[in-house]
Amino acid sequence: MTFMEELRQQRWDDHRFYHHNRINQVLHLLSACCFLVSYVMLFIDPVIAVFVGWMLAFVLRQIGHFFFEPTTYDEVNAASHDHKESIKVGYNLKRKIVLISVWVGSAVLLYLQPAMFGWFTPATDIQSFLHHLALIWLATGIGALLFRTFHLFFLMGVQPGLVWFTKILTDPFHDVLIYHKSPYYIAKGDMYDNMTEWYDESLLHQTQHVSS
Repeated sequence: MTFMEELRQQRWDDHRFYHHNRINQVLHLLSACCFLVSYVMLFIDPVIAVFVGWMLAFVLRQIGHFFFEPTTYDEVNAASHDHKESIKVGYNLKRKIVLISVWVGSAVLLYLQPAMFGWFTPATDIQSFLHHLALIWLATGIGALLFRTFHLFFLMGVQPGLVWFTKILTDPFHDVLIYHKSPYYIAKGDMYDNMTEWYDESLLHQTQHVSS
């Protein structure tokens, strides 16, 4: 596949395997809006950008995956949850638990070790503490993205890794595009996506790449 074809493939696999529930879709829509705000705020106030990205966008996204998305047998795609998790390109639920643990643990570590082993001058007020925490969380986010990208270089090749990297960065724009109607469907009582609205026959047989 070309780069753009694989990008479309990863997006399609992510949608059809991991976004059946309309509440999950709405939470992803809200998360996407928060991420877009975070992108803008990076150029205005990076501290606010990081907190919007982690505390709002990231949390909303994971609530959708952990609490609303079914983990039983996927009748629509004829795949078990374990199978989908095993072929997922990005962060599956187990990897996300590790990431969440690092994210929360870093805040606890900063509280217990304000100087972070000499990296910072210990915070003297809440503002400086939040500034230090934002730097740590920014490094955590960048590190998680780059770590998995380079990991994919070795597992699947350079192009799949770069495609996943591009997908993650552009997901907020794409999620707004494909999930903006989800509140309307919930209002109608349609709680589960049948995966036909964004369907493309050319992607039907390409099921090996699943993204986060």
